[in-house]
Amino acid sequence: MTERTTEKTPTIARIWRGRTVPEKANAYESYNYEAGIKPLIEKALGVQTFREDTPTHSEFVTISYWENVEAMAAFTGGDPTKIHHLERDEEFLIELPSRVQVLRIRSSHGRLQ
Repeated sequence: MTERTTEKTPTIARIWRGRTVPEKANAYESYNYEAGIKPLIEKALGVQTFREDTPTHSEFVTISYWENVEAMAAFTGGDPTKIHHLERDEEFLIELPSRVQVLRIRSSHGRLQ
């Protein structure tokens, strides 16, 4: 018998961005992973996190991949485009983000592992 995989294909990317001062960047990265990324890992098809450090700020970008908007809405508990701030975001972030981007994936090439 051959084994069948039921791997789902992402059609949606949800992109969140936030900035903190350099002195808080490492602490925020740890907090964000525990409070924000771990729950995404359990529900999204994939999650990528990025960080850019500059002399004035550190920017964090999280991209989560979803099968469809409905799956994303089930995770967020409502409107998937609405920001769901973490409990301590106000303590760390320079300003609270007002939106996330929700993009349809039109094509994907290569391997991201």
